[in-house]
Amino acid sequence: MKAAILLAAVWLVVPVSVTHAQTKAPNILFIAVDDLNDWTGALGGHPQAKTPNLDCLAKSGMLFTRAYCAAPACNPSRTAILTGLRPASTGVYHNNQPWRPALPDSVTLMQYLMSHGYFVLGGGKIFHYQDPQCWHQYFKGKEKAEAVAEQKIKKKGKKKAEPLAQGGIGGNMTWGPLDAADTDLPDGKLTNWAIEQVKKKHDRPFFLAVGYVKPHLAWHVPKKYFDMHPLDNIQLPKVLDNDLDDVPAAGVKMAKPDGDHKQIVATGQWKQAVQAYLACCTYMDAQLGRLLDALADSVNAGTTIIILWSDHGWTHGQKQHWRKFSLWDQDCRVVFTMNVPGLTKAGQRCERTVSLLDLYPTINELCGLPAKKGLEGNSLVPLLKNPQTTWDYPALTTHGLKNHSLRSERWRYIQYKNGSEELYDHTKDPLEWKNLAKDPAYADVKRDMASKLPGKNALDAEKKKESTLEALEFPSPMLQVEASDLSFRARKISASAKR
Repeated sequence: MKAAILLAAVWLVVPVSVTHAQTKAPNILFIAVDDLNDWTGALGGHPQAKTPNLDCLAKSGMLFTRAYCAAPACNPSRTAILTGLRPASTGVYHNNQPWRPALPDSVTLMQYLMSHGYFVLGGGKIFHYQDPQCWHQYFKGKEKAEAVAEQKIKKKGKKKAEPLAQGGIGGNMTWGPLDAADTDLPDGKLTNWAIEQVKKKHDRPFFLAVGYVKPHLAWHVPKKYFDMHPLDNIQLPKVLDNDLDDVPAAGVKMAKPDGDHKQIVATGQWKQAVQAYLACCTYMDAQLGRLLDALADSVNAGTTIIILWSDHGWTHGQKQHWRKFSLWDQDCRVVFTMNVPGLTKAGQRCERTVSLLDLYPTINELCGLPAKKGLEGNSLVPLLKNPQTTWDYPALTTHGLKNHSLRSERWRYIQYKNGSEELYDHTKDPLEWKNLAKDPAYADVKRDMASKLPGKNALDAEKKKESTLEALEFPSPMLQVEASDLSFRARKISASAKR
């Protein structure tokens, strides 16, 4: 990827803007990836991962190797990132809880940037539930991969529309290669639109959010990406057959061993599922590469901060668990990189434990904006300056009311609503196979970790039926906001921010 070389070259000589008064504020390319775990070349979560563009991006700036989500589900994780408030403060714990009704006065990251002169535009999946007031412009070309395959097959005169190969266990948990081009799929279309935006010369600093859907289910991408991961060579993740034996009942309930895992094993599709996920990661990575190359060739190359994050991890049979929705490391750990012109250096890795909740205050500081009161994360600027600096902020992940997981550099501590516990020592047990919670030798460790859990836990926000989620999640293909409305909104947001 030529982008990594070009970006590294220009960023060494372009100082990062710290205030509007000193120089032009930096642009921000804000890239979200749905359901991406540590199966990347940069993090080494799977030996067969092929993500060369993401790896080059990580090597050209700062890679946070211990980064964690605020919640192991799309909606609460994204809500926490973009409002700066943890689930225990908002009551938004699950995907069926629209966040804006629960937080009617919340000033999101995008709104705060808008009120300070930024042109804010986005596309793809950023929020789980869209909020029009957060954007000057928004692009969403939503199509199902199966519909794309059907369209292409119909063009060839075939009567029945099917992917080239079909696997899975039903619902949205299906997979298989498609007879389709990259740009036939939503992430390809999104990349085309985003490329147009980064090439433009803007008259004010921009915040461009690009939300990739893959590797989210269903796992259907063009056949060439499956071919890059031959089925016969696929390696399964390392598992312990009796891994759930020392897990409390509340944890076993989250794992759901009699659900997806039982069906996948019974139908002999474990390797196929791993192949499909890896293929989707590689497809997404190819779109990322196109976008980064376009930025590197643009007038905005030396003045744009690049931030890439995934909303949570994903599990492929470890602890007999699939999907996300648990408090173990595989579901909580995320991909997180930052490339800041004039501040980060090529090849930097930060081993400190950080949270995606830290993004809001970090961006504010990098853009030279006034600190917004009430945010619950911590600015990462000290770590961007010195990744070895002291950092005593364990990462909190929450899944449901009073179900918490706390990750320090050494320990993962889980406390469920009913008081049951798990404790893992990552220096000796990185796969979390041995629960130490019942060992009295670790009572002090548990006590210390438990003391850092939230003192208050908001009640569940109002839930919506699953059948209503689709309409709320995705906006119209292109949302344009009138200039007159923007002026009113900026005044309203500014007033709210001062409260």
